[in-house]
Amino acid sequence: MSAGSHARGTGSSDPDHSRRRIRLPRRPAQSRPDHGRGRLWRIGTPLVVLACGGLFVVSANNSEGTDLRPGRYTDLAALVEDEADSYAALRDRVAALDAQVTMLSTAVSDRDVNRYQRKIGRLRDPAGLEPRRGPGVTIVLSDAPADVINSTTGDVNPLLVHQQDIQAVVNALWKGGASAVTIQGQRVVSTTGIKCEGNSVQLQGVPYPQPYVIQAVGDQSALRSAVDNDSYLAAYREDAADPEISVGWELALENSLTAPAYDGLTDLSYAVPLTNKTS
Repeated sequence: MSAGSHARGTGSSDPDHSRRRIRLPRRPAQSRPDHGRGRLWRIGTPLVVLACGGLFVVSANNSEGTDLRPGRYTDLAALVEDEADSYAALRDRVAALDAQVTMLSTAVSDRDVNRYQRKIGRLRDPAGLEPRRGPGVTIVLSDAPADVINSTTGDVNPLLVHQQDIQAVVNALWKGGASAVTIQGQRVVSTTGIKCEGNSVQLQGVPYPQPYVIQAVGDQSALRSAVDNDSYLAAYREDAADPEISVGWELALENSLTAPAYDGLTDLSYAVPLTNKTS
């Protein structure tokens, strides 16, 4: 017997005996069906269908038309675009309602109403509710190039644009006498909030990706001087000139700029102190 072979069973003279398959007789089919199992399926199937339908109803009520699986948003740019589109739709609705209110208010012939309307009219421009046009400057802030960010072994924060960077630019432009300032094309007013949110910056609750375009209408020399003399922006420009940081900075003088009127909500929400109530 050679190594690695299997021994043939004793008493067998057929050389192919070990490779033959033994065929067993098939079991005869049952002549009578299983009535208990069939009855179980007839009762259980409708119950399963009803349970699934109940789960669908509960899910629909809990979602209230929203997505119960927000984790499917893996593309940040797409998410930002969706949020911006939703905001734009709501903003258009607010503008339409404000137009209706204005039309109904002007139709009222009342001395007190007319006096308040004239007062509102005088405050619309200082409040940023009227468009402004004229010469000015454009400043663009952007994150460092992707290859610089990916190659860094230290703190990545200096390579990114943060809310304080945008705020510093806007404050410098106000100091330079800007009559109107916009960020990403949105008018900046006294209630405008700038907030970092992940890899984007929220402006008035709407996320915007970089680069961030800041424009100001006003005297170009005064605006440029205010930006050049700001100590915070001087440090930012040093980072922009450093090849190991290379955070984005661009400044351009514009012969004509248009700052659109603010078209967001004008209602103020604020906190009030709690009063001590004695029982």
